[in-house]
Amino acid sequence: MNTITLPLANVSCMHCVNKIRDAISLLPNIQLIDIDTEQLTVSTDSSLPDLFDAITALGYQVGFHYQLPLAGLSCGRCVAKIEQALSERHDIAHFNISKQHADVSGSISEQALTNIIVELGYQVTTTSAAQHYDFTLSGLSCGKCVAKLTTALTQDNIEIITLDKNALSVITSLTADDIIAIVVATGYQAVLSTDIQPTTEADTVIAPEPEPEPEPIIASQANVTQLLLSGLTCASCVASVEKAIKAVEGVDSVNVNLAERTALIYGQASSQAVIEAIESAGYGAEESEDDQTRRIRQQQQNQQTFKTHIRNATASLALGVPLMAWGIFGGSMVIDSTTSQISWGIIGLITLALLVTAGKDFYINSWKAFLHHRATMDTLVSLGTGAAWLFSMTVVIAPHLFPLAARHVYFEASAMIIGLITIGHALEARARSRTSKALERLIDLQPQTAIVVENGQETERPLSAVISGMVLRLKPGAKVAVDGCVIDGNSYLDESMLTGEPLAVHKKAGDYVRAGTINQQGSLLFKAEHIGSDTMLARIIQLVRQAQSSKPALARLADTISSIFVPSVMIIAIITAVAWYYFGPQPASVYMLVAATTVLIIACPCALGLATPMSVTVGVGRAAELGILIKDAEAMQQAASIDTVVLDKTGTLTEGKPQVVDYKIYNTLTREQLIQLAASLEQGSEHPLANAIVKSAQQQQLEIYPHSDFMTYSGLGVSGTVDQHQLLLGNAKFMVQNNITINHAEADFNFIANQGATPVYLAQNGILAGIIGISDPLRKDSLSAVKRMQKMGLKVVMLTGDSVKTAQVIADKLGITDVVAEVLPDGKAAQITLLQQQGRRVVMVGDGINDAPALALAEVGIAMGSGTDVAIESAQFTLMRHSLHGVADALELSKATLRNIKENLFGAFVYNTLGIPIAAGVLFPLTGTLLSPVIAGAAMALSSITVVSNANRLRLFKPSRQDQEK
Repeated sequence: MNTITLPLANVSCMHCVNKIRDAISLLPNIQLIDIDTEQLTVSTDSSLPDLFDAITALGYQVGFHYQLPLAGLSCGRCVAKIEQALSERHDIAHFNISKQHADVSGSISEQALTNIIVELGYQVTTTSAAQHYDFTLSGLSCGKCVAKLTTALTQDNIEIITLDKNALSVITSLTADDIIAIVVATGYQAVLSTDIQPTTEADTVIAPEPEPEPEPIIASQANVTQLLLSGLTCASCVASVEKAIKAVEGVDSVNVNLAERTALIYGQASSQAVIEAIESAGYGAEESEDDQTRRIRQQQQNQQTFKTHIRNATASLALGVPLMAWGIFGGSMVIDSTTSQISWGIIGLITLALLVTAGKDFYINSWKAFLHHRATMDTLVSLGTGAAWLFSMTVVIAPHLFPLAARHVYFEASAMIIGLITIGHALEARARSRTSKALERLIDLQPQTAIVVENGQETERPLSAVISGMVLRLKPGAKVAVDGCVIDGNSYLDESMLTGEPLAVHKKAGDYVRAGTINQQGSLLFKAEHIGSDTMLARIIQLVRQAQSSKPALARLADTISSIFVPSVMIIAIITAVAWYYFGPQPASVYMLVAATTVLIIACPCALGLATPMSVTVGVGRAAELGILIKDAEAMQQAASIDTVVLDKTGTLTEGKPQVVDYKIYNTLTREQLIQLAASLEQGSEHPLANAIVKSAQQQQLEIYPHSDFMTYSGLGVSGTVDQHQLLLGNAKFMVQNNITINHAEADFNFIANQGATPVYLAQNGILAGIIGISDPLRKDSLSAVKRMQKMGLKVVMLTGDSVKTAQVIADKLGITDVVAEVLPDGKAAQITLLQQQGRRVVMVGDGINDAPALALAEVGIAMGSGTDVAIESAQFTLMRHSLHGVADALELSKATLRNIKENLFGAFVYNTLGIPIAAGVLFPLTGTLLSPVIAGAAMALSSITVVSNANRLRLFKPSRQDQEK
């Protein structure tokens, strides 16, 4: 048996060590000799693949992993030749060989692996230049698609620069065809959109300018159409409209919001085809082109609906109240003479006029529903009031057909039911209009004009006349009209309406300004960059609107119940009528009518249909006011049950603005030369640590040399040639893989790491040249935010690719006990999976491209608003303010919203569960009385008002922490 020592990664504590120890003990032919958090030593003969599989299944990394570019392989036989040679090695666990590259893991050294390939007559092109490719993507429809492709492209020889649903930019030693093949294998399409841009040659090097403040990117949703609906009255209507829209060719999905009377349609279907489908189903629909027009039209609809309901309710109650008072105070409502027959006949005709005017919508809508073979709330109302009127008119016209005790008329019931339900609709419409206040406030933020500066002249123009590239003047007290970059001036802007941050933000040349924010003092000149629907404010409004129209699982449950609820109620009413007619006391016809009508009226599912959309609409709007953008309501339901928060370190717990704070030198280089070489190698890299080194060189006004043979190794480091020096820059694992001796630097490494800084090794021509210490300061509110989450009963885990020692120092400062360090980008998703396998419900908080797979895999992903667009695409929540308290706010609000939804659903279900049996007469044997249809109508209206009012309580939600940063 052979004794081998293998490095370990992601093993942060003795608990992890014990898990690995237990897994190895189950493997045959493998004997564990020694293990700690950094390496293990085993004795084995031929079971290396089993060992690797057992450890990686636990979420840890073991051994060495190489991705080597190959040359000289011309066919499948060449590939098979290398595969045969590698399969005979006991120190190789897994391999994947193509004509272009070798992907190998095991205990073998890189040099030994290279020798095997070279001895077979092929070449390892370790010095090939990395190239910059831009691709146009298609087939990606959502953040999970982006995350899936990000995972596929997370390889040592691929550096992702940008990645969204439409475009990909990478630096890689692979060919463009290789990248396209990876994209196609993942299920999408890619086309090379620009010429190859070598990253290894440069005639002149221009030091990059300091980057402006990161601009939050809110991805816009393409192929989304919003329609304003009319004619919807209950959850059954929602189901009917959704069914009609889904039947249209080209529609991918649809969300109908009963609270706002809107439909969001996703797909390629034309809006006209969708409108025709809705109208053929018996409802109305119209399209509005922009938010302002839509808002005005919705306000007009709400005002008109409210006025109409009030007018109809007034007319109905004007007739119903006197008639009811007549009966209550002793007036006869029995047909016992010709005089009473004539007088009640006149009242019956007046009631009929009321039904065909004030109550006509109930009957028209129920007839449309009948033609389309469905039943709605209007069906129940029209059946109940119509039955009461028909029975009463039959008694008036032919009283001799009924015994004297059954000659009672119920015209007041028809009038009162119409009046009470209509006034309930009016109050509901008034309360419903308040649910969109948060969205309206966002829309109000954008001014209608802007001051354009041309040829030294300032003119005020309509916002529609502003185009990208124009120079705009922002005066004190004015609102920013469009997104842009400051080119002159100095001022403070209030961004609280977008980010929730209470403090004004200082803006100077090079900084971004965003539409809707308010200039407090000073004057600014800025260049318009994003206008109209491309501004961040417009995208926020669109995102909030889509989230308000989305449905959590509870809503879909309510929709399912509602689809069968109305027909079930009609069957119950028929059974009730039959039971009273055959088994009830005399006059059976009167009892039958009262019981059946009351069942129909009291069971209207208005409250059931409003319970979820009202809460979601208010909750999402309140989240926007707190600087939290929510993609869909399903995420809110998931977030309400979270018990574990996983926090990325860089850019999440820290500011994401690292800087060089220390250095150690082990050869003849000076400090300036050490930084100069490192910066020359890292120029153009997007990594935060690379930016820190480059900025340090710029601050010292050091010359940055061209580099060549540049290669990047994800999660490890970079290599290249600068001024004829072969350089390696990266972590300890990277140095070990390249046979660089670092033992003599361990004390310096530990010293820098113990200060909370990240040590980065620089090797020059195969010898360690120095260590650069890079520190990223903690966010000022990270400590209080972590303590707040722990106080909420959440398990807080820190996940980072940094060294164990550095990560532990940061964790100790924050009071975090669960730390997973030295995690490669693809290992973050594995850690999320591991926590989920332990029964945890996880929220992942991150900001970088390497966080995207983990954000997509977690139950809920929360992206920092200053992060990359890939991270934001993959997350369900986006924090617009740079504060971790937003995470706690989001979780608290999600719990409050879910609790509110459950309260509404509980009220609606309990109301109908108790109301229907009482209406059917189950209490008659005890009390001797039946519930009046008029009381049932009032109760039904009250249930809808109660649901709407309860949902609006969410507008008063305040996070538990009120002492926001001053």
